[in-house]
Amino acid sequence: MASETFILGGYQTDFARNWMRQGQQIPDILTEIVEGALEETGVPAHEIETGHVGNFAAELYAMQGHLGAFLVQTHPAFRGLPTSRHEAACASGSMAILAASAEIEAGRYDVALVAGIEHMKTVDAAAGGEFLGTAAWYEKEAKGVAFPFPALFGKLGDEYEQRYGLSADHLTRISDINFENARRNPLAQTREWPANPEKMQQVLTGRIRICDASQVTDGAVAVVLASKAYTERYIASRGGDARGVSKIEGWGHRTATMSFAEKMAESATAPYVLPHTRRAIVDAFKRAGIEDAWSLDAIETHDCFTTSEYMAIDHFGITEPGESWKAIEDGTIAFDGKLPINPSGGLIGAGHPVGATGVRQLLDAHRQVVGSAGAYQVAGARRVATLNLGGSGTTSACFVVGSAS
Repeated sequence: MASETFILGGYQTDFARNWMRQGQQIPDILTEIVEGALEETGVPAHEIETGHVGNFAAELYAMQGHLGAFLVQTHPAFRGLPTSRHEAACASGSMAILAASAEIEAGRYDVALVAGIEHMKTVDAAAGGEFLGTAAWYEKEAKGVAFPFPALFGKLGDEYEQRYGLSADHLTRISDINFENARRNPLAQTREWPANPEKMQQVLTGRIRICDASQVTDGAVAVVLASKAYTERYIASRGGDARGVSKIEGWGHRTATMSFAEKMAESATAPYVLPHTRRAIVDAFKRAGIEDAWSLDAIETHDCFTTSEYMAIDHFGITEPGESWKAIEDGTIAFDGKLPINPSGGLIGAGHPVGATGVRQLLDAHRQVVGSAGAYQVAGARRVATLNLGGSGTTSACFVVGSAS
């Protein structure tokens, strides 16, 4: 079939690093992840035919646009390589993946390199919050607000509380699980953080505490995607061993209105708080040929805040709408549970370099299904889904990744 995209592997930076302190900038990091991905996969640089970069706000954080040109600069064989940069707030990485896979499925190219990158530790918290506010409707939702996204995702929790009821204890358990999982991940930002329960309970705004929030992260990830024809040759060149290869089995992509208030008004009579997110998940399931979440072995979801993971639990269909608490209380989503969520540590534990998150999720899904996730490997994982959100649940992207062997 022409309409298949395979994942050959990739590379992730250590999300605990601070690039400014190390004297590194975006071109340096792009070079690192490209070299790492080529080494990891064994794909020769001259066989890469197209490149895509996911990034949210390099113009703000690093005063730098036109990142596709820096991708070309990472290797002499890339001179003249067709590249582009993609932005959809925190779902930017997934947009780059969708664009690359669409080119492969259309038969334009056989091999694509996808990079996701964000250099965030260039400004203080106030300026960073201001920059992130542009992922919402800045003039209406973020201008003059100290922490616009904690406020918006706090309102998501408020909506759950109003419709179904919501306990802070369940959000705390989500946070605890992600931090616990991150300790197993050698690239997670918080893997060595000491326990500080008093600080973690400090309130940022509304119902959102420090423990409920994802991290400000410098991070980058690259993956190599390929067509079926190229992948067959790739496997044959390695003695017919397909165990290190995975496949994008299904995808979903939906976009809601920018305004959070409008989203809530539109879903007021619907069972799901974010219907477009639910549709993206269902679309991915349908394209993958699976009926529901119980065909999955793990999920990497967008826990920019604990409230977004709480939402994802019922939107994946793990529970009925409004009953996400059941999967938390019975241990379903724990690392050793029936359907682990964020074995990597997620955005809260592993880190959230905005433009790189979707690519990191895909790489972690790949690592799970090929059995290379190391200490955070979910036993027997053969199929893993990702959910990547941009804005206040505005852009939703879901991938289902399965083993190719």
